[in-house]
Amino acid sequence: MRFGFYLPTRGPVATGPALGAFVRRGEELGFDSVMIADHLVFPARVDSPYPYTLSGAFPGQGDALDLISLLTFAAAASTKLRLVTSVMIVPLRNPLATAKALATVDVLSGGRLTVGVGVGWLREEFEAMAAPDFDRRGRSTDEFVAIYRRLWSEDPASFEGEFYRFDALHCLPHPIQRPHPPIWIGGHSRAALRRVARIGDGWHPVGATPTALSSPDDFSAALDDLRRFCDEEGRDFDRLTVSFKAPTYDLDRNAAPGAPGVARRPFTGSAEDVAADIADYERRGAHEVVFDFRSTTLAECIERMERFASEIRPLL
Repeated sequence: MRFGFYLPTRGPVATGPALGAFVRRGEELGFDSVMIADHLVFPARVDSPYPYTLSGAFPGQGDALDLISLLTFAAAASTKLRLVTSVMIVPLRNPLATAKALATVDVLSGGRLTVGVGVGWLREEFEAMAAPDFDRRGRSTDEFVAIYRRLWSEDPASFEGEFYRFDALHCLPHPIQRPHPPIWIGGHSRAALRRVARIGDGWHPVGATPTALSSPDDFSAALDDLRRFCDEEGRDFDRLTVSFKAPTYDLDRNAAPGAPGVARRPFTGSAEDVAADIADYERRGAHEVVFDFRSTTLAECIERMERFASEIRPLL
C-alpha cells in the first residue's frame, strides 16, 4: 500500500515557506505522493452544486493557487514524491499549452509526474474561461487527453478533432516517462468509470464521504463495474492503478458518523480503526490511499502527518 497527502492550495498554509516545509516533511516521513487540486477562477455567484458535500456548497472562496505552478514548486521542493494533479479540470486549459507545461514538469522532476484528470463540476467556471461547452465536457476531456498523448509521443504531431485541431508541429521535449506520464481518471460516476476503462492508466476517485463511495462496499461495487467495463473495452483491469482519496482524516476516538445506518465513517476513529480500514481497502483493490492532513497552521498539518506515520503506519 502506498500513501499520499493533499497539498494546500488556499488558506494560511498556502505560502512558499509553509508549502515547501510541508512537502519536504512528507517526503522525509516516507509518503509516496503529493496531490494538488485545481480551480482557476471561482465566479462570485455560483449555482452549480458541489458534488462532495451534503449541502452542495463548495468549501472555499476561489482563493486557490494555480495547479501547474504549484506542481512545479512541489517538484523543486522534493526528490522522490510522485507529483499528482488531483485532479486537473481538463477542458479549462488550452491543450497544447497544457501538454507543454506538464511535459516540462516531468522533465524537470526526473519523471515523477502523474496526470490525474477530471471533467469538472462548476459550470460558471467553464463559462468564465470560455472553455468548451460544459454539457459536452466529457467529450472535450477525452479529446484533450488524446492531444496530450499525441504531443507526448509523436514528433511532428498533428490532430483533427471536434473541439481542436492543429497541423504538424514540434512540441519538445517529450516527457521522460514512456510512452507518457500515467493518466488517472477522477470521479466515481458510471461515466467516469467508463472513461477509466477507455483511456485511463488508473482510477483516482474521492470516497469515504456521505456523497461519494461512502462505504467499503460502495468502493467494491464500483470496482466490479470497472472490471466489467475494462472487459468490454478489451483492457486489462489488473494493469490499472487504483488511488483512493479519503478526504476525512480524523484520528480521534470520537469518530465521524458514516452513511445512514453506519456508526463510523471510514478512516476515522482510533489508530487501530484507521489501520483496519486501510487494510480493508487494500484487500478490496486499492493500491494507494490519500489522506488530508491540511489544517489552519503548518504546525498542525505536520503534527497530523507525523501522527499518521508514528501511530497508524506501524500497525499495517
